[in-house]
Amino acid sequence: MSDTPDYRSTLNLPDTPFPMRGDLPKREPKWVKEWEDKGIYRKLREARCGCPKFVLHDGPPYANGKLHIGHAVNKVLKDMIVKARQLAGYDAIYVPGWDCHGLPIENQIEKTYGRGLSRDEVQAKSRAYATEQIAQQMVDFKRLGVLGDWERPYRTMDFGNEANEIRALKRIMERGFVYRGLKPVYWCFDCGSSLAEFEIEYNDKKSLTLDVGFLCAEPEKLAAAFGLPKLEKDAFAVIWTTTPWTLPANQALNLNPELEYALVDTERGLLLLAQALVEKCLERYGLQGRVVATTKGAALDRIQFRHPLAHVHPGYDRLSPVYLADYATAEDGTGIVHSAPAYGVDDFNSCVAHGLKYEDILNPVQGNGVYADDLPLFGGQNIWKAGPQIIETMREAGRLFASSSLVHSYPHCWRHKTPVIYRAAAQWFVRMDEGEGVFTKDKAPRTLRQMALDAIEQTSFYPENGKARLRDMIAGRPDWCISRQRNWGVPLPFFLHKVTGELHPDTMALMDRAADLVEQGGIEAWSKLDPREWLGDEADHYVKSNDILDVWFDSGTTHFHVLKHSHADQSTWPADLYLEGHDQHRGWFHSSLLTACAMYDRAPYKGLLTHGFTVDGQGRKMSKSLGNTVVPQEVSDKLGAEIVRLWVASTDYSGDLAIDDKILARVVDAYRRIRNTLRFLLANTSDFDPQKDMVPQEQLFEIDRYALTRAAALQAEILAHYEVYEFHPVVAKLQVYCSEDLGAFYLDVLKDRLYTTAPKSLARRSAQTALWQITHAMLRWMAPFLSFTAEEAWKVFAPGQSESIFIETFWQFAERDEALQAKWTRLLEIRDAVNKEIEAVRAEGKVGPSLQANLTIAAPEADRRILESLGSDLKFVFITSAVEVVPGDELKITVSPATAPKCERCWHYRDDVGHDAAHPTLCGRCTSNLYGDGEDRKAA
Repeated sequence: MSDTPDYRSTLNLPDTPFPMRGDLPKREPKWVKEWEDKGIYRKLREARCGCPKFVLHDGPPYANGKLHIGHAVNKVLKDMIVKARQLAGYDAIYVPGWDCHGLPIENQIEKTYGRGLSRDEVQAKSRAYATEQIAQQMVDFKRLGVLGDWERPYRTMDFGNEANEIRALKRIMERGFVYRGLKPVYWCFDCGSSLAEFEIEYNDKKSLTLDVGFLCAEPEKLAAAFGLPKLEKDAFAVIWTTTPWTLPANQALNLNPELEYALVDTERGLLLLAQALVEKCLERYGLQGRVVATTKGAALDRIQFRHPLAHVHPGYDRLSPVYLADYATAEDGTGIVHSAPAYGVDDFNSCVAHGLKYEDILNPVQGNGVYADDLPLFGGQNIWKAGPQIIETMREAGRLFASSSLVHSYPHCWRHKTPVIYRAAAQWFVRMDEGEGVFTKDKAPRTLRQMALDAIEQTSFYPENGKARLRDMIAGRPDWCISRQRNWGVPLPFFLHKVTGELHPDTMALMDRAADLVEQGGIEAWSKLDPREWLGDEADHYVKSNDILDVWFDSGTTHFHVLKHSHADQSTWPADLYLEGHDQHRGWFHSSLLTACAMYDRAPYKGLLTHGFTVDGQGRKMSKSLGNTVVPQEVSDKLGAEIVRLWVASTDYSGDLAIDDKILARVVDAYRRIRNTLRFLLANTSDFDPQKDMVPQEQLFEIDRYALTRAAALQAEILAHYEVYEFHPVVAKLQVYCSEDLGAFYLDVLKDRLYTTAPKSLARRSAQTALWQITHAMLRWMAPFLSFTAEEAWKVFAPGQSESIFIETFWQFAERDEALQAKWTRLLEIRDAVNKEIEAVRAEGKVGPSLQANLTIAAPEADRRILESLGSDLKFVFITSAVEVVPGDELKITVSPATAPKCERCWHYRDDVGHDAAHPTLCGRCTSNLYGDGEDRKAA
């Protein structure tokens, strides 16, 4: 056995049960269970009882399918915001919700059980399916560390919500916004139903184009319009269209009254074309021609032409009059628009305005995309497949002038990604502009469009560019079609007269009864209702509506049936924030805005936050075919949900969020750096009892006061970012703080004082006092995004203080010392210069660790005063064994190797090593710290 003392055992080496390895996949589920078992969310509410509320109203994800990475982004962002507000002292409410009705679930039921199910069966199976999907999604959301009222979420299919949706509809009707009308609406053949603007996206589609001639039925009038005595040949108005399937339903031609039109003599007759397009058209037709005469479109009003197939089949033997319309232009085509009023909004409005009756509008396309069987020549055919036959029929009839194909942007169903059409149907609409609704008794003071546009101006947007996007959509949108022809949804509880189609005169009272009925038995109760029970003998004259409300009406009225009803006890109206992907400018944000303005003249939210979509590291959209999808459940199982959370927090969500294995590997590295810093803080405060060991602010060492001032300054920046829902700057600054402010400076300097001074000395307790406060602050800074890690560390750091870090509020630092911060900012600049000089000498092999270096610093007066103010503690700031400061005109640093012996315990090179014969390998400061009164230190 050696008689040499073990001086290492005399050091205050750090120790903590907080492990270096996070082992997140194993540990996180335990935290999830503990939060659930202890009812932490409920305790957070109790802790903030009476505090100002902050309500982030959850945009309900659809109760269908497993969570994808986009879901994770959305829910983690919401969770981070709610937790940051909770730590800021708010009663931060988060009630998760689900969208439960609608086509995706109904389609899933049809796929599983077939299309032949009764309405009752579809509803029962849909409700069971949605319940099952919600249970699975809830497990996955909890696994991501999302805290919320999971015991009492909202579901749009809850009976109370279904009932209050009917009451919301009634309120909107009372204010004059609802009407029934025959109008062309977007129609999806896969959905078998009308669609709202919100459900449309534009993708490229290849369409057949054709130029078709309509024979003039009134040649004398046409000749007169052009100032000609008569026509020497047959005359044709030639149209160009990208929708050949609409030609069987043609009922008019549209010309622009201000455009100049030409009558062109060709070998195929006289052609009526916009003068500006004559040359292009003739080239397209392969014809030579001469302009015989020109006239304004206004002169051609009401002249009749024959349907192109009038001479082929008597079913098409009808006339197409010219109607003047501004939307006919000379930008492309022929300047003449063929009008099929059942399949275009402009066509419909033009024809109705010119006297065409609703009942006379031709609508041969059925809801499944197939022509009615009785349509001449093309009955029973799918409209997309009928295109070539229509073209060939036109060719055989001598009416085809040209045909080709075109790739163009075309509306598609955003669920099925298939092309949609406009199709006239009797539907229920919410009116955007002036007009009188049915059963108006509390007419709104302005139009819905005006109120919605004004509400947008009163809303905060994050990022700001969302404002223009939503405003433009509201400014140009048509009336909202709110009815659907499906089974799984909230009913429009109407009784319609079999002859007139009018609503029952007692509709408002009947809606109240319907809401009460649904509140007791769900939408199924309405479906099963026999009209005779309510209408008696009147039931013979009325039919019960089977239409359901657009699912966007479901989610768009959650501000009413959730915030004002099912969860009114814990909510506020309007909500503080709505947060969704930027596609919801045309979805949930949009429908919520319209329903709230229709009901209450304002938006249901104070702020709107939008995030981008997830893409891979190369910026490509995620798809199974590319094999670039990232599954959040797999990331959680492999790396931990904390890594998903940190990735979300560290990414600028205002654009697309890129993720792949390489990006996640960088996130893991960032997590390790933060965790290691946290572990150092916990280890070096493990024996610190603030009740006994706290050093008053005025007695702290200068460097410790500076560290607290720096931490307070950083906290002010972090809280400012949290205030506007920014996270990636917080993560970036926290990483820099851990690596630069702490790792590369403060903690590096502190090690000597923490390890070598007496355990209970002022020197060590001053350092621990600063570290203790910094740890408190840092745990709160990171808690919104590194929730599991912050909670784990909190249990180690402050056992028994509170059950969760989220019960706490952001740390309160003492007032910042601006003068001290300025002084140490300059000291750190000098320290950087010192480190560069030491590194240069180290490269020459003259010194190893910086403690082997002695410094001579020549400095001008201002710098010299700063350096000399630290006295002999200056060497600790530079982590060298000696420092001498001398006058100089400019800063000049000289590094020389230390020649004194090295202390075995503190590793400083000092002349007094061996001054005590009993401890020949120790320096004077170590013997004083171990066996005497302790070294004299005041600054560092």
